[in-house]
Amino acid sequence: MSTPEAPLQDAPLQIAQLWPRFGAFVYESVLLFGVSFIASWVVVPLLGDAAGGATLAAYRGYLLAVFGIYFIYCWRLSGQTLAMKTWGLRLRRADGQPLTLPVAVGRYVLAVAGLLCIGAGFLWALVDRDRQFLHDRLMGTRILRAPF
Repeated sequence: MSTPEAPLQDAPLQIAQLWPRFGAFVYESVLLFGVSFIASWVVVPLLGDAAGGATLAAYRGYLLAVFGIYFIYCWRLSGQTLAMKTWGLRLRRADGQPLTLPVAVGRYVLAVAGLLCIGAGFLWALVDRDRQFLHDRLMGTRILRAPF
């Protein structure tokens, strides 16, 4: 894996508005459908029918791991997933530095937990003073406007 991108030095650290972040979230959902299709194509012949029980739990865990690898890799590499690039967003720590591996993993885990709690971690941005998602607030990360 290549080293993460250098900190944003010349660009002002301006927090992205809420609507582009939610737009990227919707776009990311569409992209994850494709990722899950390919990931399923690889593993379903091995697992067989995942209609319930331990097989379903293993399948769900596998998909969460695949999604985690996708997000953590993108965040560490450039601070952007494909959806974030499209919407002109970049993920950084509060000091403008790229995410470290522990921060990226923690952010992913907290984002999944916030999503599983009826989206409360994302809806938090509606009441947060800086319009930050709960996982960003807790991990000290910011979604910034990125220069195109």
